[in-house]
Amino acid sequence: MSDSAKQLRILFAGTPDFAAASLQALLDQGYNVIGVYTQPDRPAGRGRKLTPSPVKKVALEHDLPVYQPLNFKAEEDRSELQNLNADLMIVAAYGLLLPQPVLDAPRLGCVNIHASLLPRWRGAAPIHRSLLAGDAETGITIMQMDIGLDTGDMLWKKACDILPTDSSGELHDRLAVLGAEAMLESLPGIAEQSLTAEKQNDELACYAHKLEKAEGEINWNNSAADIALQVRGLSPWPVAYTQLNDATMRIWKAEATEQSCADAAPGTVISTDKKAIYVATSDCAVKLLHIQLPGSKAMEVSAVLNSKKELFVTGTQLG
Repeated sequence: MSDSAKQLRILFAGTPDFAAASLQALLDQGYNVIGVYTQPDRPAGRGRKLTPSPVKKVALEHDLPVYQPLNFKAEEDRSELQNLNADLMIVAAYGLLLPQPVLDAPRLGCVNIHASLLPRWRGAAPIHRSLLAGDAETGITIMQMDIGLDTGDMLWKKACDILPTDSSGELHDRLAVLGAEAMLESLPGIAEQSLTAEKQNDELACYAHKLEKAEGEINWNNSAADIALQVRGLSPWPVAYTQLNDATMRIWKAEATEQSCADAAPGTVISTDKKAIYVATSDCAVKLLHIQLPGSKAMEVSAVLNSKKELFVTGTQLG
C-alpha cells in the first residue's frame, strides 16, 4: 500500500455479497474507510423480517457509519455525503444510480468494481449474461464512473476464464474475489492519479439486462449447447425449469452431449442411466444431473431415479 493510498478517505457503496468481499478486503488491508452506503434493509426469509445487506453486516462488524438513503434525490442526502469530505468513493453492485453531484463529491470521484471486461457487458447482470452468451472469458474492470450506465473510462482490468462447468453462482464467487484483488491492485495508482484512463468503444458494448424468472423456461427446440448454457447461467437464480406432468420441475445442473436424438421429438426422455436423464433437443441430447421435483428439494438425479424412476421412462415428454 502506497503512502498516498493509505491516506485516502474512502467511502464504500455496495449491497450484495459481491460487494461485501471488496469492503472486507479494504478493511483487512487497513484502508481508511470512513463510511459505507448500502441499500435500505429489505424483507427476507419466510417471516419477511427486515434484513441488512451483506455490506451492512460487514460495516457493522467494523463499527463503520452506515448510510442507507432510498436514493439521492433529497438535498439532505447529497449534502450529508458531501460533508463527509471523502477523497474517493468505491462502488460495487450498489443498486442505485448516482447523480452527478454525488459523482463529483469525492476529490477523486467515484470508481466502480464492475464484473465484466468492459465494454462487453454493461448493466445489471453481467455475470449471468456472459455465461448465457457462451463467453470464454470475463473479468473485472475498475472504471471511473460517469453519469452513463457503466460507460466511464476504464482504469484497470483483470481477466479470468469461464470454465465449461461454471454456474453463475460459481463464477460470481470467483469474480467477487477477483474484484477485491483488482481494487487493491489499482488503488495506489488511483491515489497517485497515475493510471491511464482508457475510453470505452461503445460499438462493442452489450447491455446485460436484469434477469427475469420467465427466462428460466426451457425451450427443448433449442440446441443442447444452448440449453446447457441456460441451465448454468440461471443457477442459482432464477433456475431453469420445464413442465413434468403439468407441474414445474427445476433443473439445477445439466450438460450437453454429442448423443444423437434424431428419432425423438425435442423434450422427450430418450434414456436414463444411474446418474443422468437424457432428453432430446433440436440436435443432441442434454444430460440432466441435478433436478428439483415439484414439492421436493433439489437432488442429484441418481437419488431421484432411486425412488422416482417411473417418472422418467423412455418417451416421457417434458415441456
